[in-house]
Amino acid sequence: MDKIRFLDTTLRDGEQTPGVSLIGEEKLLIAKNLDELGVDIIEAGSAVVSKGEREGIKRIADEGLNAEICTYARPLQKDIDYALECNVDSIHLVVPVSDLHIRKTNKNEDEIRKMTAKAIQYANDHGLIVELSGEDASRANLDYLIDVFKEGEELKANRACLCDTVGILTPERTKEIFSRLSTDVKIPLSIHAHDDFGLATANSITALRNGASEVHVAVNGLGERAGNASLEEVAATLKFLYDQEIGIKTELLYKLSRMVSRLTGVVVPPNKSMIGGNAFTHEAGIHVHGIATDPSTYEPIKPEMVGRKRKIIVGKHAGRTSVAIALKDFGFDANSEQVDEILRKIKEIGDKGKKVTDGDLLAITENVLSIEREPMVKLVEYNVVSGSNVTPTASIRLSIDKKDIIGADVGIGPVDAAINALKKIISDVTDIALDEYHVDAISGGTDALVDVDVKLIKDGRSISTSGVDVDIIRASIEAVIAGVNRLLE
Repeated sequence: MDKIRFLDTTLRDGEQTPGVSLIGEEKLLIAKNLDELGVDIIEAGSAVVSKGEREGIKRIADEGLNAEICTYARPLQKDIDYALECNVDSIHLVVPVSDLHIRKTNKNEDEIRKMTAKAIQYANDHGLIVELSGEDASRANLDYLIDVFKEGEELKANRACLCDTVGILTPERTKEIFSRLSTDVKIPLSIHAHDDFGLATANSITALRNGASEVHVAVNGLGERAGNASLEEVAATLKFLYDQEIGIKTELLYKLSRMVSRLTGVVVPPNKSMIGGNAFTHEAGIHVHGIATDPSTYEPIKPEMVGRKRKIIVGKHAGRTSVAIALKDFGFDANSEQVDEILRKIKEIGDKGKKVTDGDLLAITENVLSIEREPMVKLVEYNVVSGSNVTPTASIRLSIDKKDIIGADVGIGPVDAAINALKKIISDVTDIALDEYHVDAISGGTDALVDVDVKLIKDGRSISTSGVDVDIIRASIEAVIAGVNRLLE
């Protein structure tokens, strides 16, 4: 394979993830980071959606990024006119090619082909690069699909893409199709794979191994239903397993993943390859022992290659090596008997079905080592106002180094308002960011105890803490304050 080109569709297909809606400023920030990462083509949105969408796409197109800026378009002149209004470099011209998708347009094959030819010609006449995509191509008649792509080739379309619209391809079928396409179609080929059966990455790699030279991806695998092929998975697989030149700065993948997760509100599963919270995290004693001897024992690549750091956590399955490494990481010096006592207490917590946070480990360690600390930050009081016709507002008074400080803010809900107020106060003291927030009910009923887990970051160092209370707002505040105190120590 020659150098593989990446078309990232996070800002178009990715934004079609249920519940996701990005404003122009957020889309521009993501586009800049995609450009820094080395993505070749950024599908910045669908210009036909709205005036606001067009303004956002134009803003990205006018930013002077290195990447080619693209917008989705149907084979309609108005869609192409909207694209021209946005100053994009190219259009992702999507036309139905399966019987099912052609029927939904109330047109026949000939009418679709004439519309496609007219659209390609119109785009060419106005200086646009054209990537011709066959919608639902994985369920289309292959001979018909080839005819559509060859007609596009004759009309000077620049690229042709097979869309596995409902994610039904298998690697075997993908190989069969792309082997045929690459023989009959001379313009560059690409694949747009969906993950309905969890095969988007496998199908994308197979297409690239059998004639395709471009792949459509989305950060964190975002997209409709089960999402698109994951940028992180495809890039890492090509670079580290196939030693393929891709032009993607993989060491920036995690930073981009975290930013997109934060902006979209879509949480990355902890077991997600490369970017999930557990991908380079180790707890089991036998694993940690192996990692301590040689990291490659239980890691396929160095975590730094995708912008990660190795993390050793303690819990029910931890061993002495895990505890010793964790204590060293936090700057504690414990003898063999103390390590054993700390491990015993950790396992007691684990046997009760509770997750052991960094805060728990530190509390246990300080107890065993007879270390007494006065927390720098203490909660004095908080008040939250919320209602059906009231903007949720919170005020918090903290004692920081024995000095009272009051802060207030609003949010989309009472917890959000409280956390925003808390962050505002803390930001005046130190630079600490809330990276993760998770809540679970640990007893039944409307008066249930809730367990709030948070992860905070300061100067590249992270710590996990928790708060438990029947009041979710108080539990959230206490979890964050506990983390802040630990990071300040």
